[in-house]
Amino acid sequence: MLTNSFNPSLPIAIGADHAGFEYKSQIIEWLKKSHYEVIDLGTHSLDSVDYPDFAHPVAESVENNVASFGILLCGSANGVAITANKHQGIRAGLCWDKEVAKLVRLHNDANIICIPSRFVSLELAIDMINVFMQTNFEGGRHQNRVNKISC
Repeated sequence: MLTNSFNPSLPIAIGADHAGFEYKSQIIEWLKKSHYEVIDLGTHSLDSVDYPDFAHPVAESVENNVASFGILLCGSANGVAITANKHQGIRAGLCWDKEVAKLVRLHNDANIICIPSRFVSLELAIDMINVFMQTNFEGGRHQNRVNKISC
């Protein structure tokens, strides 16, 4: 049975450090053109910043049902994924191609997609987000596994 944990009436939270800033700005523009409401949680410039300062607010907005799901960007996406996954109820998946973006939703019920802006094109980043948003959690045997994630 496929289920979708995304609430279409809630906005999408997005955040990035300086390495993901330019992609974040263009992704927000794409989302708004596609009629999605967006919560931009920074950063707002190319100035060097610390990625946890943006990953935590995105994770909190998803965790507290202020946002339907989250998008995080940094150079490798590893830092934002590690940070977001410290939050209970968050399943942040690091994605580098469309198949991974599909599987983190289908098998892991990920609610935050983490994109390595230094290693993928903007076009691929948008394609991954689109796949992520359109893929439902498969449930079944995967639900048992997801239930075992939280500490």
